[in-house]
Amino acid sequence: MLKITAVVKFPIVFISFIISWFTGFSQIEGAAQTAPKANVADSGGSLTLDQCVAYALKNQPALHQSLIGTDITRATNAINLAGWLPQVGVSGNLTHYLSLPTAFVKNSSTNSTVQQKTGVINTAVPVLSATQTIFNPSLIYAYKAAPLYVQQSEQITDSVKINIVAGVSKTFYGLLLTLEQINVLKEDTARLAKNVQDTYHQYVSGIVDETDYNEAQITLNNSKTQLKTAIENISPQYAALKQVMGFPPEQQFNVSFDTLQMMKDIAFDTTQQLQYPRRIEFQQLQTSKKIQDQMIGYYRKAWLPTVGAFFDYDYEFQNNSFGSLFSNAYPYSYVGLSVNLPLFTGFARTQSLHRAHLQGQLLDWSEVNLKSQIYSEYTSALASYKSNLYDLDSQHQNVALARRTYDIVFLQYQQGVVAYLNVITAESNLITSEIGYLNALFQLLSSKIDLEKSMGVITVNK
Repeated sequence: MLKITAVVKFPIVFISFIISWFTGFSQIEGAAQTAPKANVADSGGSLTLDQCVAYALKNQPALHQSLIGTDITRATNAINLAGWLPQVGVSGNLTHYLSLPTAFVKNSSTNSTVQQKTGVINTAVPVLSATQTIFNPSLIYAYKAAPLYVQQSEQITDSVKINIVAGVSKTFYGLLLTLEQINVLKEDTARLAKNVQDTYHQYVSGIVDETDYNEAQITLNNSKTQLKTAIENISPQYAALKQVMGFPPEQQFNVSFDTLQMMKDIAFDTTQQLQYPRRIEFQQLQTSKKIQDQMIGYYRKAWLPTVGAFFDYDYEFQNNSFGSLFSNAYPYSYVGLSVNLPLFTGFARTQSLHRAHLQGQLLDWSEVNLKSQIYSEYTSALASYKSNLYDLDSQHQNVALARRTYDIVFLQYQQGVVAYLNVITAESNLITSEIGYLNALFQLLSSKIDLEKSMGVITVNK
């Protein structure tokens, strides 16, 4: 088999073609595009499918958003776990008594109680305080759940990568389908233009009547319309490929593909068994269930006390004269333990535990529904792949038969054996079979992507 490597340049900014009765069909020319920067591709401005996927896995905005989401999760975990570290703070207050407080002092000699003013008018007390958590159910939950939240965030990133691989591949194939259709339609239009020219000469010579010439022209016009439509579809499909790649819209690049390699890529082992744990959605659900189990465990232990240690150092200044307030200090300090035990919370803890159990049941039913959905996607993708594979083989045979039939019918027409209507029918069958073959090929490649995705076998680089 001859290996063909095709390089297609697009978008086509200006297309000009002239068809006349005598000159035939001229080639379609596309304006050369600006070569991408060196960091876009090392292939001189041409990107293969693998290079498009690799570029998307580095530059797609959705991927960067998911990576930032992972960093946010790590930062959130650090915030939640900060309570295990000592909490140190400085505070202070400055007080000026407009009227000193009254104290009652017992006179031992008279056995009577005497009131008197106590304290000083001005006080300033800066305080250094430190607390250390020893036991806290909320912090224990944050510690155990932290790696699960990171895992959940990373799985979201993996899901985005899988969707990027599938999206870029299918968009790439869609673009190639249009480009290949253009090549087929160009060949068809050139062939029809030659037919119009020959029929015109035959009409002028009186060999055929005017209807043959008109039918040839009608067929040519229809082919030109199809070609124009396909060419106009290049720009939006190219823009769609840029979007899924995260490629700058103002920059241009070429696509290259190896038809021999594409034929090798259609193979897939359909005897593989569906394994639900391979699907990233199933993995995400299992992580959510683990997080929910940690939440249930937290509410079960929420009745436990919160225990902490504290230390205060007070550097107190006192003086009746504000100007001399900071002349003398009377420091003091103390340490201690604090215990907070919730005795009754209005059944909030009980209801929270009940709610957590119900949420766990929701996840169980979500798993049942997800398995059903995955199986449905798998069977649909497998059926589509098998039918497209069979269709490709049939269309391949049709192309060979249609081309041979057209050559024979056209030769018979030139010899005056058959009418031009037979040529039109043979030409229509040929172009239909060629387009059908291309559709079958790229539909097969696209359905293979769907099958791989449904089975969870699309791999992404960590």
